[in-house]
Amino acid sequence: MTARQRPVGGNIRAYAALGAAVIIAALALPVVAQTPAGIPGVLAPGSVPELVQEGYVFTEGPVATADGGLYFSDIRVSKTYFLDAGGKISIARENTSGANGLALTRDGELLFAEGDGKRITKRNRDGSIAVLTEGPPGASLLAPNDLIADSKGGIYFTDPGPRPVVPGRPTYVYYLPAGAKTPILIDGAVPRPNGLTLTTDGKTLIVDDTLNPTVFAYDVQADGSVKNKRAFLQLRDIPAGAESGADGLAIDRDDRLYITTVVGVQVFDAKGQYLGTIKAGRQAANVAFGGPDKQTLYLTAREGLYRVKTLAKGPDRLGK
Repeated sequence: MTARQRPVGGNIRAYAALGAAVIIAALALPVVAQTPAGIPGVLAPGSVPELVQEGYVFTEGPVATADGGLYFSDIRVSKTYFLDAGGKISIARENTSGANGLALTRDGELLFAEGDGKRITKRNRDGSIAVLTEGPPGASLLAPNDLIADSKGGIYFTDPGPRPVVPGRPTYVYYLPAGAKTPILIDGAVPRPNGLTLTTDGKTLIVDDTLNPTVFAYDVQADGSVKNKRAFLQLRDIPAGAESGADGLAIDRDDRLYITTVVGVQVFDAKGQYLGTIKAGRQAANVAFGGPDKQTLYLTAREGLYRVKTLAKGPDRLGK
């Protein structure tokens, strides 16, 4: 800079003020762009998930208890944790054989989809683990992923097999009737079934697909079997050529669906209409409503557990 170009006196203050203004404006732009608009009836404007705890390897399977607590899995170290209503986290079970999805029976007993163990298990009240099923006669399960119990004591669960995906390898959605050891095949044609739930009236089963954006619905029959498989909704904004990443899902009291995907937790109304997307600091693998009023949405997201206060309430039933 020459002497002619160099600012002097008051010009120095003017340049400084201008520079500060530019910096402030630049810093302000991302903040404005990232401020969430909220989702009507679901999330108030400005609400974002906050980190509860990190330091895990791969969190999954959140399910709330009646007293406001929350169980969740750390798959790759085979541990299940419990977050109590006071905020303390403790180990609920070790050596879980890669337990992924968790659920609660109508009696409050904890269920596990053991991916490495290739079985569905239950923790008895004395702490012992009972095997509920290891698959149909003559065939073992591949790698059970997620599960939910119905009001009759039966269990729906997905069995997509382990990663990596092998083209042409069969995948399954099963129903295990109460007291049975042999599961009933519900669907063997979803490319990679993952998360599943029941509507609040128990009359519709919802299943997503990790590979593709279509989420399916089925009419539940009195014996737990299903009919009328159909495409219920299409996930939004999945990058071209990418897997949908559809994984765990939750449902609220008004039958809105919350589905974890590669772009965030996508929310849909009871008719399958898209409402918005919730994003955490990491990609979420599963979600569940919890807390004493069921107005906290918990997100298991890679190395962390997150939560966000919601306008919506979780379903009026035990578990998810």
